[in-house]
Amino acid sequence: MGSTSAHDSNEGLGRRDLIKRSAALGLITVPAMGFLSACASSSDDSPKEKATGGPKTAKNPLGVNESAGLDVVIFDGGFGTKYATDANAVYEKAFPKAKINFHKTQKIQSELQPKFNGGTPPDLIDNSGAEQMDMGVLVGKNQLTDLTPLLDAPSIDDPGKKVRDTLRPGIVEMGQFDGDPVWVFYYAYTVYGVWYSQTALDKLDAKYPETWDEMLALCEKAKKQGIAGWTYPGKYPYYLPFSLYPFIAKIGGREVLDAIDNLEPKAWEHPAVKAAFEAYYELFKKGYILQGTPGMTHIQAQTAWTKGQALFIPNGSWVENEAAPTTPKDFKMMVGAPSSLDGNDKMPFGTIWASGGEPFIVPAKAKNPTGGMEQLRIMLSEASSKNFTTQVKSLSAFNGGTDGLALSTALQSGVDALKKAGTNVVNPRLQDWYVKLQKEQIGVAGLGEMMAGRATPAETIKKIQGYADKAAQDQNIKHYKHKK
Repeated sequence: MGSTSAHDSNEGLGRRDLIKRSAALGLITVPAMGFLSACASSSDDSPKEKATGGPKTAKNPLGVNESAGLDVVIFDGGFGTKYATDANAVYEKAFPKAKINFHKTQKIQSELQPKFNGGTPPDLIDNSGAEQMDMGVLVGKNQLTDLTPLLDAPSIDDPGKKVRDTLRPGIVEMGQFDGDPVWVFYYAYTVYGVWYSQTALDKLDAKYPETWDEMLALCEKAKKQGIAGWTYPGKYPYYLPFSLYPFIAKIGGREVLDAIDNLEPKAWEHPAVKAAFEAYYELFKKGYILQGTPGMTHIQAQTAWTKGQALFIPNGSWVENEAAPTTPKDFKMMVGAPSSLDGNDKMPFGTIWASGGEPFIVPAKAKNPTGGMEQLRIMLSEASSKNFTTQVKSLSAFNGGTDGLALSTALQSGVDALKKAGTNVVNPRLQDWYVKLQKEQIGVAGLGEMMAGRATPAETIKKIQGYADKAAQDQNIKHYKHKK
């Protein structure tokens, strides 16, 4: 998921009788247009020949054509684009004869689908946001370049190390869909979870709730003071899984999420999914969701949150940068792991979702794919990584880049959350493998309806399982599975 970039409140110990335990899962998202559809290309461009490669040297290990132009498109979301243009300047200094054609947009799919259809895609794309192109479809239709040469190239900071040896755990695996090739490179390293203001909790004389009963009690306390417990981007309900997925895994174990990713029969009927859905549904039933949330964009929900109208919001670590214009100086933004449902949870408190974010791709029909990979190699230097972290308050895929930096409370809390989680980090893949299923069906038609009170958890589970079954049976979709 890119930077576009609930819980409940019940009192008392008897709530376990209402929510029978086991494992639960949920997902949400925005409508996505079908990528590589039958619509004709609107591009007048004709396919261009690839740039010939240049000689491979110590300073140019990928063999970039030093005079070939580079076409870069960056998603203009929560991270902005300055980190990318700064890297462009480094590329142009290294290859002064090369001209970079840079474009930023929030309409990735609308603008780039015609170029893919016409055989004239850019050389490097930050494929993120609400109009993210379906990575599973791109891979399945052989539309992407294998990035293995980039990963096996020497790193800029230490030529004795390959780029792959400088990355955070899980980054390479995330870009693999079926076998060894790496089709996607996730540049940001995102910590997902329940975001809150420590200042707001201090005013309520409260600490972050480590159990669901504590969460419900805190939401009730806030409600009595005119503050909602939760808000979320109702128009883009795929934000809900940022806290709901690890909640499900915590309750029933990471294998529940794997089964859902694998489109296994009855995966959504697992008791853990039921427990998690019913817990989140309590937020609606008890009036702990900020009024008007179902109609809010991500910016509107985040603004309501930073203005103190709600305590919690499910989000990713790009939120600090994206919400900066409305965040008070004394806000003390923090991220928390999902609360424990009860003592029977399969995974400990601290279990969190953290993974690569901001997916970069190099199209198979790019004119200068080697240049696109070289640009990523530049971005994976320590200097570029520190520049990214300083600018957007987020970690990068580079395993380091924080030494000597003064970290904000939000970024430090993310670092602390990763440390506390240890090996208890989950990484759901449904959003990468089956974008339409997640965004249009599980998200909008499923979770969005449930959290707005228009469907019960049982009805939602039945509907989502039906969507998943149809996706599993659709022979026009390339299917992926977790490696055993």
